[in-house]
Amino acid sequence: MKITPVILSGGSGTRLWPLSRSLNPKQFLNLVDEYSLFQKSALRTKDSVLFNSPLVICNNEHRFIAAEELQKINITPKAIILEPIGRNTAPAIAVAALNAIENQNDDLILVMPSDHVIKDEADFIKNVQAASNAAAQGYLITFGIVPNCPETGYGYIKRSAKLENFADIFAVEKFIEKPKKEVAEEFVKDGGYFWNSGIFMFRASVYLEILRELANDIFINCCNAYNKSVRDLDFVRLFAEDFEKCQNISIDYAVMEKAAKVAVMPINVGWSDVGNWQALSEISAKDENGNNIIGDVVTLKTNDCYINSRHNLVTTIGVKDLIIISLKDATLIANKNNAQDVKEMFEILKKHKRSECDSHTKVLRPWGSFETIDLADRFKVKRITVHPKASLSLQMHNHRAEHWVVVKGTAHVTCGTEEFVLTEDQSTYIPVGKKHRLENKGIIPLEIIEVQTGNYLGEDDIIRFSDIYGR
Repeated sequence: MKITPVILSGGSGTRLWPLSRSLNPKQFLNLVDEYSLFQKSALRTKDSVLFNSPLVICNNEHRFIAAEELQKINITPKAIILEPIGRNTAPAIAVAALNAIENQNDDLILVMPSDHVIKDEADFIKNVQAASNAAAQGYLITFGIVPNCPETGYGYIKRSAKLENFADIFAVEKFIEKPKKEVAEEFVKDGGYFWNSGIFMFRASVYLEILRELANDIFINCCNAYNKSVRDLDFVRLFAEDFEKCQNISIDYAVMEKAAKVAVMPINVGWSDVGNWQALSEISAKDENGNNIIGDVVTLKTNDCYINSRHNLVTTIGVKDLIIISLKDATLIANKNNAQDVKEMFEILKKHKRSECDSHTKVLRPWGSFETIDLADRFKVKRITVHPKASLSLQMHNHRAEHWVVVKGTAHVTCGTEEFVLTEDQSTYIPVGKKHRLENKGIIPLEIIEVQTGNYLGEDDIIRFSDIYGR
């Protein structure tokens, strides 16, 4: 029986600010190698003999990033299901299960958060295969991480008796909330407690049946939201009015802590949820002084620091146990012992409506990206990149004019009733109130410099008349 991977991509990763932002959260960042955590989750189950194409659950704002991330690694999803609002994992998994049982199928589903690291992926897949028989026979399997320290930031699972006929799988005695340090130390000594990884496997039909028994309101609302969903390009848009009625609750609370046939498979695969900068430091390469160095960094008498510079030269002298993140628009300096407090700082900035919470200076769009180079009263300068065969919407602005200079590639421009082509070093002017469109019909990326002038330069000054991306 093949397994359908379900990749949950609803997290915001606020503890990894300022690298992680609301519109580009940690699962879409390359934190450990050339692949994003989201891509690594998809690649983990790429074996077509064992796995079906993945199902992705994400919110509407991240839909194009998710689609592009999969396209870059040549993975075609079975579906990308869009949540109109976050309702935690119990409803998200329910709509994934509804998709999985379409066409009379009743596959196993393997539920994985998209923002975790698993170093020994081959061993992880072996464990998934070993647990598949129990899942096929109606068990709800959760994968428990063998703890290597008394971690207080994770929930724990206590095992009970070993299941007959299934190697290394145990009944679950109970789930335990994040413990105090002395309690966590006892758990590690005991050997019968495991970190709750948030990774699950079961038959789609079994999950839905148990959800109907234990949380019938969620079951009904998810069924209604899915049955009324709309297909849009590669996306499945859930019906918002019904999905919003779902209780905001995790699978642990709604199902796993109450169901009868719940089992845990302990695994030791180099797992990390990369929950904060300290956790990322622990799994990243270090120099001879215990420092993690990324980017343009020079150190002197510096030990056990995580230093990441994506823009300017960063130099340090005589410091220890610091987290230093230097980006074009924001810098974070924190003691490693306060890594968990980055979320609190994010909330403070959000309360003050700081744009640095939402996006980087480089903003991703379905057609490419734009980066603000300079900004002052009545003018803004952007660097715009348009993917091959991609197009911006036909649009108009009420408060700004735009000047475009082609730096690389060939631009197909619509301005009012005119259509024309610009090549490198050529430019054009888009007046206020004029309908216009920028397209790249070529085979290489198009790069232009855009100079905006006017009395209001906000991104919301845009009227779209047609858009191939359905915005």
